[in-house]
Amino acid sequence: MHLWIFVFLVVANIVSAKDSKPNILFIMADDLGWMDLACQGNKLVETPHLDRLAEQGMRFTSAYAAAPVCSPTRCAVLTGQAPARIGLTTHLPGMFFPKDNRPQPAKLTGQLDTEYVTIAERLSEAGYVNAFLGKWHIAPSVARGGRVANELSPTGQGFDVNIGGTSYGGPPSFFSPYRNAELSDGPKGEYLPDRLVDETIKFVRAKKDQPWMTHLWFYTVHWPMQAPEALLKKYENRKGPGLNDTRYGAMIEAMDASIGRLLAELEAMGEAKDTLLIFTSDNGGFSGVSDCRPLRESKGHLYEGGIRVPMIVRWPGQVKAGTTCEWPVVSMDFFPTFLEVAGLKPGKAPIDGESILPLLKQKAPHNPGGGMKRSEIFFHFPNYAWHMGNRLGGAVVASNGWKLIRNYDDQSLELYDVVGDIGETNNRAKDKPQLAKSLNDKLTAWLKQTNAPMPRPPKN
Repeated sequence: MHLWIFVFLVVANIVSAKDSKPNILFIMADDLGWMDLACQGNKLVETPHLDRLAEQGMRFTSAYAAAPVCSPTRCAVLTGQAPARIGLTTHLPGMFFPKDNRPQPAKLTGQLDTEYVTIAERLSEAGYVNAFLGKWHIAPSVARGGRVANELSPTGQGFDVNIGGTSYGGPPSFFSPYRNAELSDGPKGEYLPDRLVDETIKFVRAKKDQPWMTHLWFYTVHWPMQAPEALLKKYENRKGPGLNDTRYGAMIEAMDASIGRLLAELEAMGEAKDTLLIFTSDNGGFSGVSDCRPLRESKGHLYEGGIRVPMIVRWPGQVKAGTTCEWPVVSMDFFPTFLEVAGLKPGKAPIDGESILPLLKQKAPHNPGGGMKRSEIFFHFPNYAWHMGNRLGGAVVASNGWKLIRNYDDQSLELYDVVGDIGETNNRAKDKPQLAKSLNDKLTAWLKQTNAPMPRPPKN
């Protein structure tokens, strides 16, 4: 008798925990530019499933990655801390040094150490079971196949499952055999996005009786440019405004199709209605394949093409369908948002983001603010990207639509109205010196507050 009562209470507690906490599905593409979805206005790519997701939820038009390259943004999502605070400010391994008289890059932290508390570790406190699938790229390799040290892997940072998460920035192959130490090979020719979705579905089926968080971080649309043959043929004549490489379009649609299959399975399992789903990218589009226009520049730059990214949120019953939000948000915001929906309080570690629940739940999300407290988002990129074409600098995006860039080599300022001049064609720093000074002073204070690593003098 007592045993049955005990079992009943355990089951009741599990059901109660599940009912009171939403599942969290966080999907992040790699190098997907702001203009690389049909719902964002691209007429050359077909993304029907992500377009439908936008119709079912909220599309953010001013979402920003924490950095214009991947590794720092990934750390920001996991910790809620800005790359400047962590010191991991560029993509690993980050060994890019100028041979001319330009400033030397800032000293780089080479991995996300265990001293940082991740969102997976925090959500475990609330009874969540957590899975990581896809691109990790925030710790160096210690073995063949990209394997990283156990304590620096997803399973060492709070995730219960790691499938495919290694030191790799891009996969050796998008087709099996994958040559990935954290992903067993499938049938020859199996496509990586499809496999990651298969594994995601398997995880959710096994854990659907308790709250779960899944980080599905596609390697798509990173190099190498590989897609199923049928889609390559479909896109072979689609090069033009909006698409610089036909293989890129094929890869985007292939990812969209795999996401569509995942969404259908969530519906079939009855999990969709209880799931907060976020789709975004880790930085701007890759120059040469993505056409970032009307944004200026691309991945590796502090201009909008490098840091503004697509973002869609669906949460049935909580987020009004078919809405858009213009308020600036950034990668660090996901950490406090997930804490709040899980019923957890912030810990002792500083959080540089702000929960976006006020934006998600407001009835008129296009209205300014919606209960958000901050008025600026800050960026710090004191390292050279692989192309060596960027200037080291910092930036401020203000909620009133103004954006400041400070170039660290000569301390020059650029000021843009990114609402009226989204292409950043007209530098207004001389027209509005007081505004430029105000934003520059705020950037200085933020850099000091985060103890940001700064560039070093030229070698000659």
